[in-house]
Amino acid sequence: MLAETLRPCRSVLYIPGSRERALEKARDLPADAIIFDLEDAVAAEEKPAARALLAQVLGAHDYGGRIRIVRINGLDTEWGRADVAAFVGAGIDAILIPKVSSPADLDAVAALIPDTPLWAMMETPLGMLNAAAIAAHPRLAGMVMGTNDLAKDLNTRFRPDREPLLTGLGLCLLAAKAYGRIIVDGVYNAFKDEEGLRGECAQGRDMGFDGKTLIHPAQLAIANDAFAPSEAEIDLARRQIAAFEEAEAAGQGVAVVDGRIVENLHVVTARKTIARSEAIAAMAN
Repeated sequence: MLAETLRPCRSVLYIPGSRERALEKARDLPADAIIFDLEDAVAAEEKPAARALLAQVLGAHDYGGRIRIVRINGLDTEWGRADVAAFVGAGIDAILIPKVSSPADLDAVAALIPDTPLWAMMETPLGMLNAAAIAAHPRLAGMVMGTNDLAKDLNTRFRPDREPLLTGLGLCLLAAKAYGRIIVDGVYNAFKDEEGLRGECAQGRDMGFDGKTLIHPAQLAIANDAFAPSEAEIDLARRQIAAFEEAEAAGQGVAVVDGRIVENLHVVTARKTIARSEAIAAMAN
């Protein structure tokens, strides 16, 4: 099962499953996807009530074209199995499993909820080492970088360039791209630091991530802009396609645009750019 790679996933907002007002407001936010969180964002004593509230809200309300993902508690906790059971047949878009370290973690959840795509939180050192096997799982649709937990386990220090995390980020990116899975970058914790967020979004975009997880609605506009094709990129893509088609019609296999060679591989990328921009525009309508 390949991921729906053209479905925009620029901004993936965490919403606590225990906060009814936040769940209501999320229906009008310009997020491409929402992670309804029953794990880290919910206190232990609130988890059963949060689960019931979230199941009721998702069953009663429409979130439009937004991807609806429920992050459960791990099956090694007292809440995990009940979390999964609450959303069997609920019509959500995915179950997000925390701390996935091997395909066995996916197997365990897959056996409990047969018809719902699975996403994996990639946030442990073992998960980094097993990224390819995890990405190859037939039920997996997406991967989410859990950079806070990964940094904790690695005992790294914060750096704006995220150099200590680049090996893990790269391993997961390679795995996701090899198997056609969606992959989104980790959160940026300083939600009032717009320039810092913009820089980290640019880094993730340039690395190849499909989007970024976010902790506050104020971060949505920056992520949506960063992970969307720019007008210049769209214009170049159109000109590359046109030039290559003209060259092909003349019996040539190579075109030149802005002094640069354009081959078929560049046209494939250009067509993806156009398709992504059209998918984003369709969501806005």
